[in-house]
Amino acid sequence: MTNMIRTISPINGEVYVERPLAATNEIDETLIKARLAQQTWAAKSVAERAEICSAAVDAFVANKEVIANELTWQMGRPIRYSQGEVGGYEERARYMIEAASDALAPLKLAEKAGFTRYIKREALGVVFVVAPWNFPFMTAVNAVMPALMAGNAVVLKHSAQTPLCAERMVESFEKAGLPAGVFQYLHLSHGDTESIIASDKVDYVAFTGSVGGGEMVEKAAAGTFKGIGLELGGKDPAYVRGDADIDQAVDTAIDGAFFNSGQSCCGIERIYVDESVYDEFVEKAVALVKAYVLGRSDDEATTLGPLVKTSAAEFVRGQVADAVAQGAIAHIDASDFAMDETGTPYLAPQVLTGVDHSMRIMQEESFGPVVGIQKVSDDEAAILLMNDSEFGLTASVFTKDIEAGIRIGERLETGTFFINRCDYLDPALAWTGVKNSGKGCTLSSLGYDYLTRPKSFHIKLP
Repeated sequence: MTNMIRTISPINGEVYVERPLAATNEIDETLIKARLAQQTWAAKSVAERAEICSAAVDAFVANKEVIANELTWQMGRPIRYSQGEVGGYEERARYMIEAASDALAPLKLAEKAGFTRYIKREALGVVFVVAPWNFPFMTAVNAVMPALMAGNAVVLKHSAQTPLCAERMVESFEKAGLPAGVFQYLHLSHGDTESIIASDKVDYVAFTGSVGGGEMVEKAAAGTFKGIGLELGGKDPAYVRGDADIDQAVDTAIDGAFFNSGQSCCGIERIYVDESVYDEFVEKAVALVKAYVLGRSDDEATTLGPLVKTSAAEFVRGQVADAVAQGAIAHIDASDFAMDETGTPYLAPQVLTGVDHSMRIMQEESFGPVVGIQKVSDDEAAILLMNDSEFGLTASVFTKDIEAGIRIGERLETGTFFINRCDYLDPALAWTGVKNSGKGCTLSSLGYDYLTRPKSFHIKLP
């Protein structure tokens, strides 16, 4: 039946959950309910909203074992890591709740004789959040929590791969006593998703997904004048300078490349290493990757689970094969990883050297457990290569010379710049991208600017 979504677990290829798609009348009722509920919700004080939102986080965290198990079966993350997503959700949610009082406070202007002047931040209305499967809670909360704290109503549409994530999020707010209609979810077809984006019943769209998905959002919203936030793809680079702590650089960059089987928009997908430490870095990186355990995600011993779908694994296999055909060297023997098998989502990790920017593996987003390592002669060469991408989400430099690292960071075309770390969202910092990595901003106090509108008060005193 076409009116159902079926989540196929990458663990065993079987249907894990089925849900009916929302009917047209259900969609209309949800959006109308959100509009009506938002007016009452916006009238509450920031402190009142914070009390309910904090209680929702408590309820969510209390259910972490169930949530983690469902997450593993829906998208394939090893069970040993799944509760970490609950922790990340909690960190971001609590920070945005705490930041709301200052971020939403009226902006007071300098005194002017005979006048009172200030700028308030008002809720937009109904926010439509479209969330992905790879970090389904941590990406969704980036927009959901500040949208609610700002006084908006939220309608959440989650990926068909992770429908239970939307249900668990809404459930936690219901337990906290959030008024009905303020936060709802819908299981939607692509067509209905586009229709909602184009409708006058939503006032802002927060989308996380592919570049193609972002193009769809922009086209659907064209002419509506509503705001849209897009968090799209990445081909994030790391640069290891000659003065770096090599052991720390290997541990951090390789984890950034292979965590979640490489299925992270801000994961490390290409590494540039100074020629003076290149051989040492490659040797230690290959040894670390060989220690990964590819297996079923419900096995506590597994450190590398399957990709979300067989097609995703085959895409990465194709990138690797093309690179090798062009002269790249593959350092990992897939036969050492028992479950690696063509025609399944189970894919052995791979480290490639002898790569260059003529190869797909150094240009296309892989979203899988593979990384290319390229030798560079100096900072200038590294900067040129790091910026040679259609993407610009994050970039990392590993060095003991912090000032030199900062100078490099100031020249990189990226939304977030790291020194001696990677693949982490600090909720106090703005999460944003440049080029094809998207537009807009979530998290930090600046994230509230996109989920509110300014309203100026200009009062002449009697």
